Amino acid sequence: MTDVNLGLYFLSEFVGTAMLLLLGCGVVANVALAKTKGFAGGFLMVNWGWGLAVFAGVLASAYSGAIINPAVGLGLLIAGKITFVAFLVATAAELLGAIVGAVLVWLAYKQHFDDEPEPANKLGVFSTGPAIRSYGWNLVTEIIGTFVLMFVIFAFADYGDIQVGTPGGLGPLTALPVALLVVGIGASLGGPTGYAINPARDLGPRIAHAILPIKGKGSSDWSYSWVPVVGPFIGAAIAALLAPALLSLA
Repeated sequence: MTDVNLGLYFLSEFVGTAMLLLLGCGVVANVALAKTKGFAGGFLMVNWGWGLAVFAGVLASAYSGAIINPAVGLGLLIAGKITFVAFLVATAAELLGAIVGAVLVWLAYKQHFDDEPEPANKLGVFSTGPAIRSYGWNLVTEIIGTFVLMFVIFAFADYGDIQVGTPGGLGPLTALPVALLVVGIGASLGGPTGYAINPARDLGPRIAHAILPIKGKGSSDWSYSWVPVVGPFIGAAIAALLAPALLSLA
């Protein structure tokens, strides 16, 4: 982390996270909102859309090492890969970028938001929600999903040093393993909670939902909002603490 321009570091994380949320929330809007061309495209379409959103977000935030997730940032901080200052700067940029990305989705789908009769479908574009509401078990699901994300990121032998400016062994395709991992997590573990696995991904758009003048939007479901924030942080922290020992056995 030597000679890092924190302004560029912030901008990198802001742009990458905004791109992640623009494309990620965008695919949910395309599947969930009335009269879109992708309406009722199914959960697997959402999984692939989010995976490709991660691919684009990682490529757009190369300067900062493409964290684009405060939970991943915490894992890297615990592992000694980034400094505390860098973690704070990245987290602030990610939250702001997530809000902006979600606002852009609303602008792109404005007429469809207006025509959508179900408030739950509108909220679902912005933030996650449980299929069966049970805060304890929902938290467990988010912890497990984020543990998988963080642990496998540590396991990528050719992912490259996450320090600024050091490319992975796959060059521009360094983002591909992470993108496929997110598709896999969504397809395998996304059913119970919608797999936030990223505090900024859920909290930023939820804030956007609360402040935007969305016709008939209903509640932003703040009673659930802590689960997709706390769960990913816990899962990433556990992975960061266990990964060195477990991966040394591989």
